[in-house]
Amino acid sequence: MEDLLGQTWKNREFTLSSVSELSSDAASPGIARFTSDGLHIHQQSREISLNFDLRTAQIFKLGPVRSVCIMEGSDVGKAASYSTGVTIQFKNEEECEAFHSVVQQWIKKANVQGSLPNGTLTTSKSKFDEKIEASSAKMYFHYYGQLLHQQNMLQDYVRTGTYYAAVIENRADFTGRVVVDVGAGSGILSLFAAQAGAKHVYAVEASEMAEYARKLIAGNPTLAQRITVIKGRVEDVELPEKADILISEPMGTLLVNERMLESYVIARDRFLTPTGKMFPGVGRIHMAPFTDEYLFIEIANKALFWQQQNYYGVDLTPLHGTAFQGYFSQPVVDAFDPRLLIAPPVFHVLDFTKMKEEDLYEVDIPLRFIASVGTRVHGLACWFDVLFNGSTVQRWLTTAPGSPTTHWYQLRCVLSQPIYVMAGQEITGRLRLIAHSAQSYTIHLTLSAKMWGPGAEQGGIIQTSSCKLDLKEPYYRMSQAQAYPLAQDQQSQPLVQTQDINIQSHELEEPEIMQQLSPNSCAQIDSLMQKI
Repeated sequence: MEDLLGQTWKNREFTLSSVSELSSDAASPGIARFTSDGLHIHQQSREISLNFDLRTAQIFKLGPVRSVCIMEGSDVGKAASYSTGVTIQFKNEEECEAFHSVVQQWIKKANVQGSLPNGTLTTSKSKFDEKIEASSAKMYFHYYGQLLHQQNMLQDYVRTGTYYAAVIENRADFTGRVVVDVGAGSGILSLFAAQAGAKHVYAVEASEMAEYARKLIAGNPTLAQRITVIKGRVEDVELPEKADILISEPMGTLLVNERMLESYVIARDRFLTPTGKMFPGVGRIHMAPFTDEYLFIEIANKALFWQQQNYYGVDLTPLHGTAFQGYFSQPVVDAFDPRLLIAPPVFHVLDFTKMKEEDLYEVDIPLRFIASVGTRVHGLACWFDVLFNGSTVQRWLTTAPGSPTTHWYQLRCVLSQPIYVMAGQEITGRLRLIAHSAQSYTIHLTLSAKMWGPGAEQGGIIQTSSCKLDLKEPYYRMSQAQAYPLAQDQQSQPLVQTQDINIQSHELEEPEIMQQLSPNSCAQIDSLMQKI
């Protein structure tokens, strides 16, 4: 290793204004010395010495002149349960920058694992890198590293307000506890946790937003002393202690898009104590068939361009069929009127506290509905909610149609071949979500209508329609729900009830739970049917 690193870093020393263990408030001056084996930090007054292998240690800047060094195990003979580390402070910013520059140069050289038989070189890859395309990850972290996108989420007052209420109303869960904020973004949830009395919050953020989070947190000094921002992915970083609470906003479109739920589950396995809590702890994907002739015609009409037989002398019609299917392969993201639903919704539960990461690689949901009206079924509408199961208050965050709109909106999978149903007819099918390396899912949807009426018991399926969609490439329609007129008997009837359903712990023991909501949750849409 010495030959690999050369003489540039050997015995390079930095005088430290203070060194303190993470588990102690006592601080005194010290020395940081780089050697061919790693980093040696010595605290003079307490005669504490720590040796860090920089290939596995985690070193983060806490501020202009402060950093933290964390490693697994302990070299001081203490009974460290999980990891140990120190906070170090430099005399000035130049010294701090020089220290981190040496760390990066040391790691850059040390990361080379050696020559393979064919002469190529390899470096270690994390689990995240193995399953996610580098180009997708780069765009993802770039997107969330911009303040304008963080502002968009912060201004979703349903989202932000529900998180705030869930934390503050459950102070008993946070007071005196260690919290890990997974994918902290701007650090807003970390600040909420500190407001609720958390002993310490570790805000883990992989994008450049980590620097903005440090600045925002430093601007709130009464809370900042209990928050540490760590730049890195939860799959890779090390923390000095286990967490009593995990808090995160890992939900994407249709709950699972962006595949951050997997990171949330990995963080649970790596950092959460066996009796710890997760905020949120449960997610549900809700589904119901819908009718929307306007939307169907809108999508179909997009392909009319390709029906031109003389476009500057060129016949475009050979591509019409491909274009037609291409437009129907895009899930529609918008806010729609819940009266477009033609059957009571069902839901599928994802229990973040128990599920395995691999359970999110493929989500297979059987579907069964009873049509409440006779109409054309144009596809499947989906939305989600999550539960903050606090000790004091249980609170739901919902994206249901008819509820206050969030930045997630709702999602609809539109069939290129609608099916016809009568009131009382059974609709069956399957929704399969298969994860792919671009941090999203391929959606496979099949809906079928069974025979209805006299003799139905001898019959089988009479209509089937299927579609394949890419959740990564939605059609962002973003229109507000259309103001369809209410029928006289709909004035006081709730349209979709999703928020006040009490989930007991024993209901979550099965890996897949399908349950129908109240039949009263979807009103008749006779007036709409007359228009269609």
